[in-house]
Amino acid sequence: MSEISEQQRRHSAAHIMARAVSNVFEDVQVDIGPATDEGFYYDFDLPHRISTDDFAKIEAEIARLIALDEPFVRKIVTRAECEKLLEGQKYKLERLADIPEGEDISTYTVGDYVEMCRGPHVETSSQIGVVKLVRVAGSYYRGDEKNKMLQRVYGIVAKDQAELDAIIAREEEARKRDHRILGRQLELFTITESVGPGLVHWLPKGARIRVAIEEYWRKKHYDAGYEIVYTPHVGRSNLWQTSGHLGFYKEGMFPCMKVQEGDGNDSYVEEYYVKPMNCPFHIQVYQAKKRSYRDLPMRLAELGTVYRYEKDGVRHGLFRVRGFTQDDAHILCTADQIVQEIKDTVRFAKDMLGRFGFHDIQAYLSTKPAKAVGEESRWEQATQSLRDALDQEGLSYEVDEGGGAFYGPKIDMKIKDALGRPWQLGTVQFDFNLPERFDLTYVGADGKDHRPYMVHRALLGSIERFFGILIEHYAGAFPLWLAPEQVRVLPVSDKALGYAEKVRAALKAEGFRVDVDVAPDKLGAKIREATLQKVPFQVVVGPRDEAAGTVSVRSRADGDLGAMTIADLAKHLKEKIEAAS
Repeated sequence: MSEISEQQRRHSAAHIMARAVSNVFEDVQVDIGPATDEGFYYDFDLPHRISTDDFAKIEAEIARLIALDEPFVRKIVTRAECEKLLEGQKYKLERLADIPEGEDISTYTVGDYVEMCRGPHVETSSQIGVVKLVRVAGSYYRGDEKNKMLQRVYGIVAKDQAELDAIIAREEEARKRDHRILGRQLELFTITESVGPGLVHWLPKGARIRVAIEEYWRKKHYDAGYEIVYTPHVGRSNLWQTSGHLGFYKEGMFPCMKVQEGDGNDSYVEEYYVKPMNCPFHIQVYQAKKRSYRDLPMRLAELGTVYRYEKDGVRHGLFRVRGFTQDDAHILCTADQIVQEIKDTVRFAKDMLGRFGFHDIQAYLSTKPAKAVGEESRWEQATQSLRDALDQEGLSYEVDEGGGAFYGPKIDMKIKDALGRPWQLGTVQFDFNLPERFDLTYVGADGKDHRPYMVHRALLGSIERFFGILIEHYAGAFPLWLAPEQVRVLPVSDKALGYAEKVRAALKAEGFRVDVDVAPDKLGAKIREATLQKVPFQVVVGPRDEAAGTVSVRSRADGDLGAMTIADLAKHLKEKIEAAS
C-alpha cells in the first residue's frame, strides 16, 4: 500500500461528503469539491437549506460510507460516456463542457457514486479516517455573483479521533484568534458596507501599528540600498495595454473611468484605470531618463496601494480585500549582478520576517513552464541564481518543476504562525516579459544597448493581509515594539491624574506610545480593561508614587515588577524592545 498524503485524504473525504449529502437529501445537484490547506469543501444546490443542525446526520452517513471500505476506482472515459454517467447533474455537465476536445476525461467511482475528477484519491474509503463538518456558507457558482448562490459545506478530516480532537482544539483556538473579531474588540480596523465591501478603514490603534511596521520597513529598505518611490493610483489605458494587464487581467480590475480631456474641438475621451499592480509605474520611473550600467542595480520600493475587483465569496476580512497596500519592490540589474541581488533579496526577506516573529520559513522554487518568454540562457541563469540563494541561506525548499509563470521563475516563501498554519508572504519573481513590452534598455560598458534583468519582490505581501496574519499569530497581544499602546498609566484616583499626565509625558518624550486611563472607575476595573486590551505594560500611580518619584509596574508577560523610577522604566522598555530585535 502506497503512502497516503493529506491531499488524497481530504480530496477523498470531499467525494464521500458529496455522496452522503446526496443520500441524505433529495434533488441534490453537486458542483466542485476540492481539498484545501485546512480540510475540504463541496458546493451543493438543493431545495433544502443545509444548516449546522443537519451536520450530525450527514456525518453519520459519512461514517457509514467510510466503514464500507469501498475502493476508489479511476477510469478514463469518452465524453459521451461521461455525459451518461453525469446525467441530470447540470453543474457537472457544464464543467465537462469546459474540458477541451481531445483531453483525457478521468472519473473516480466509489460504491454507487461517480465523479469526474483528476484525483488522486485514497485506495479505499476506510483510509480516509474520521470526518467532521465545520461550517456552511454561500458561494456563487463559478465565483460569479451573476450566477446562482450555492451552499458550500466545509469539513476537516483526521486519521483517527485523537487527531481530530487535536484539530478541533486548534480550530477553536483559531476562532479565538480570528482577526475580524479581535480587530473589532481591540478597535484596530473596520470595513463598512456604506463605503464599499473590501475597503479597509484603519482605526487609530491599528494605524499606530501600521506606522510602526512602515517606519521599520522604510528604514530597512534604505539601509539595503533601495530608493523609495511614490506613484499614481490611476493610469491611462495605454499603459495597461502595454503591460498586458488589459489582455490578461482585466476581470480582476475595476471598470475604466472615462475622462474628457482637452478643450473645444480638440477634446477627446481618455480611459483611466485604478492600478491593480505597481510594476508599470516603477518601469516609468526607470524610463524617466536613459540608463547606464553605472546606474544599476536600481532597486525601487514602494508601499503602493492597489485596487482589485475581488468578488463576493472571495473577500475575507483583511486577507482578501479590494484596496490594499503592497510592500512592492522591483530590481533592475545586469546579468553580472543578478546572482548577488537574489541572494541579498532572500536574506532580506528572511531577516524582515524574523523581526516580526516568523522564523519557520519554507520556500518553493517554481521553474520554467512549457510555454514561456525569454531566452533559454536567461531562464537557466535566473533559476540557478534562485537555487543558489536558497542553498546559501539555508532555507529548505521544494521544487515545482514547470510551475513558474510564463514570464519567469520564482521563489515563494511561506511562514508558519503560532498555530502552525502556513501563510505565503515573500515572493521573488523574475520577469522577462515587461522589459520586452516596455523596451527597457541600459547602455553597457561597450556603449551598446542591453536589456536589464527585472525582478518583482515582495517581503510581507500586502500590509492589510500581513496585519491580519499578525493579529492571529499574536492573538492581538502584539510584542512591545508593535503594540499600539505600549504603556497605559492607571491613576488610583482623580488626585493622581496630574502625576499620571507627567508620567505619560516623560515616557512619550522617550518615544513610547502611552495613554492615561482617565475613567472614574476603580483601579481593579482599570486593570481588567487594560488587560482585555492586551496592553504590554500597566503603570499604576498614586500619591505615594508621586511622593517617591516612582511608578508601580505590571507586565503582561512577567506580572508585577514592583516600583521603578520613570527613567528605570524607560530603560527597561528599551531593553525589552532591543532584546526582541
